[in-house]
Amino acid sequence: MLRNYLFIAWRNSTRNKLYFLINHAGLAIGMTACIFMVEYANFELSYDTFNQQAGDLYRVVNDRYQDGKRVQHSPMTYSAVGQAMRHEFPEVINHTRVAPLASRILIADDQKMGKQNGMAVDPSFFGMFSYQLIAGNRDLVLREPDEIILSESCARKLFPDVGSNVASLIGRLVNLERSAVPYKLTGICYDVPDNSHLQFDFLVAYSSLYRGGNRYWKSADSSFTESYFYHYIQLKPGSDPKRLEAQLPGFSQRYFRGNKVTGSTEKFSLQPLLKAHLYSDFGAEIGKTGNATIVWGALLSALLILSIAWINYINLATARAVERAKEVGIRKSSGATRTQLVFQFFSESLLSNFLSMLLAAGLIYFVQARFNELVQRNLSIHYVFGEGLQSNSVTFGLLLIILSGICIAGFYPALVLSSFKPVDVLKGKFSTSSRGVILRKALVSGQFAVTIALVAGSIIIYQQMRYAAQKPLGLTLSQVLVISPPQLLENDSSFITRSRSFKEELKNLVHVKAATNSGRIPGEDLHRMFDVHRPDKLSSPRFAVNNMSIGEDFLDLYDIKLLAGRNFRSTDYNEDLSKVRTTLLNESAAKLFGFPTASEAVGKSIILYERPYEIVGVTHDFHQKSIHHPVEPVVMMPNYSLYNPISVKVEPNELTTTLAAIRQVYDRFFPGNVFAYRFLDDQFNEQYNADRVVGKVFALFAGLAVLIAALGLLGLSWLATRQRTREIGVRKVLGASVQNIVLLLSGDFLGLILIAFLVAVPVAWFVMQRWLTGFAYRISINAWVFVAAGGLALLIALITIGYQTLKAANANPVKSLRSE
Repeated sequence: MLRNYLFIAWRNSTRNKLYFLINHAGLAIGMTACIFMVEYANFELSYDTFNQQAGDLYRVVNDRYQDGKRVQHSPMTYSAVGQAMRHEFPEVINHTRVAPLASRILIADDQKMGKQNGMAVDPSFFGMFSYQLIAGNRDLVLREPDEIILSESCARKLFPDVGSNVASLIGRLVNLERSAVPYKLTGICYDVPDNSHLQFDFLVAYSSLYRGGNRYWKSADSSFTESYFYHYIQLKPGSDPKRLEAQLPGFSQRYFRGNKVTGSTEKFSLQPLLKAHLYSDFGAEIGKTGNATIVWGALLSALLILSIAWINYINLATARAVERAKEVGIRKSSGATRTQLVFQFFSESLLSNFLSMLLAAGLIYFVQARFNELVQRNLSIHYVFGEGLQSNSVTFGLLLIILSGICIAGFYPALVLSSFKPVDVLKGKFSTSSRGVILRKALVSGQFAVTIALVAGSIIIYQQMRYAAQKPLGLTLSQVLVISPPQLLENDSSFITRSRSFKEELKNLVHVKAATNSGRIPGEDLHRMFDVHRPDKLSSPRFAVNNMSIGEDFLDLYDIKLLAGRNFRSTDYNEDLSKVRTTLLNESAAKLFGFPTASEAVGKSIILYERPYEIVGVTHDFHQKSIHHPVEPVVMMPNYSLYNPISVKVEPNELTTTLAAIRQVYDRFFPGNVFAYRFLDDQFNEQYNADRVVGKVFALFAGLAVLIAALGLLGLSWLATRQRTREIGVRKVLGASVQNIVLLLSGDFLGLILIAFLVAVPVAWFVMQRWLTGFAYRISINAWVFVAAGGLALLIALITIGYQTLKAANANPVKSLRSE
């Protein structure tokens, strides 16, 4: 019986080639889009789920408040926090501190590798996280201060002759930049999974930070005053994190003396490890972050696309009811039961969806690489069946939705078609029935509502991205080359002199315009200073401001304009930082400290590090980070450091020759160091990568929605004209013009698009308004965006149904009446 059902289903499906193509093309495209988005969503939701104890792991985050205003929101906190929590709270059974060691140089024998990212961690790190070792004992590693672990790829690059046996490297010595004592290699770990928010090339023992009285990390062991560290804690299984959080205000009061140290109050909280990737709005973030709104929005869009495809199937199947009415009447007259007919039509639905799945599988195979480029992820069909949110919830949800869609798309037309009364059908009375018309119209309107909303969203995202690219930043980023600092030198008294000489020689190169040092470059987080205030006002309020050390050419190189006063001079710099006494403010900082105008701030003082600094100048505000973030108060100080990157302004012509010349000068002044560079505008614009992905995905889905809706409209208009052949013939015989016929056939569809427009506009406006709140500086949504989206949908509809309606209107009425 089933074989017979499938045979009849195949024959009916392929009898009309256009109907077959429209149905399966729409379903296949919808399924392909949905599977791609499930790959992406499952990957994003699977971050850190490979950790066996992920459900019990949390990271400690803290907020600082001054005068009731939050001035810091960060997962970076104090080195003593984890130890104190484990001592105070019995539910905390383990903890590890993490100190990032970014862009470091590793040296082994004569091999040097720059730009390696590592972390200093406690020995408990491997007891909490499930990073796997290829070689070494995970229970014993990182217990001594001179131990290091390398990732497999890092180890193979650093020891290129290792061959297949990386375990043979255990015991080898590795230097981390200028480390006085080499590190002993005690472990090789597998490369960190892509879905880990912590990414590293190497790990060193946390105790290395404070061994030998290391003055840079003297507070690394136990401090409640300096916050350069990250903390992860493990709770006893079954513990209530909310109950623990409720005890943290008391914990803060016992251990943190913020009101005495920085003039601020401190509030600690816990963030589940499984939310660290998608739900992070913190500054100074250590890990890879995503956006939950984008993930769920993309998944919803994919389901809407698939729904549009199913709507097409339902509409076309029910609209085709007239053509199959006689078939149903004859089969019922021959003794077929309604149950048999339902199974017959349902088998056709199953066959259509199965064929569409096969076609979708082929599309995925050929398009997967392009989709990966679009979302900047290394995805595969494997992620459809991977775990997200600690379970296969997304995959099960997808399967449930697909099965539900197949059932609905199959059963509804089956029930409609099997309900025909054979007497009425065979008498020809069914042709005037209005069964299902209202539902089909509602579904068509829903299709175009989704299409209009996606098109409008794509236009708004494009406008915001263009605004971000064109908005004046208060500084110039183009043609700026950033060279990594010479990290293999001692930071001795000769460094300032050598650094100045290096920059002067760079300026003498033909195509180099300027060169400077700075503690941070545009696009990076700045250090935060607390308890900054004016000494000339009684009860002066304390402020938290961003701090940035810069060279004397920084303002000129980046075209940052002075509002008042002067730039730094060479005499403002001193290797003894206790003798530095001058500072520059940006306009926001000058206003924060209560100066009515920029000129009135010049010559005044502010208290930094508990001593007065003279304000020698005030600059225009500039965007240190992307327009996601507001411009904040910045205090600039004259300072050179060994770890300051070097910015070089170059001319665009003969860039290869210029780079070679810069490298020659660098190697002469800083022999033995690794020369590495990057272009600043590329690095700065990486802050918009996630937004660009959203824009591309929206544009792709909008295009697919238009295509699928157009296919459905094409099929419906084709069926409508076929079913109204006699009516058109009669109207033409009675004198109706071609224009009258075209308006008659297309009027219903155009009215449905108007309804779709009215539904789509408020929904799209609300969603995109929410998305725009993620930008401190954003566009206003204009009405013309929705008019354009609606106009595009209308144009697509006119083009789609135009051919069919014109063909029907121009047909010979005598021929159509004779055929009836």
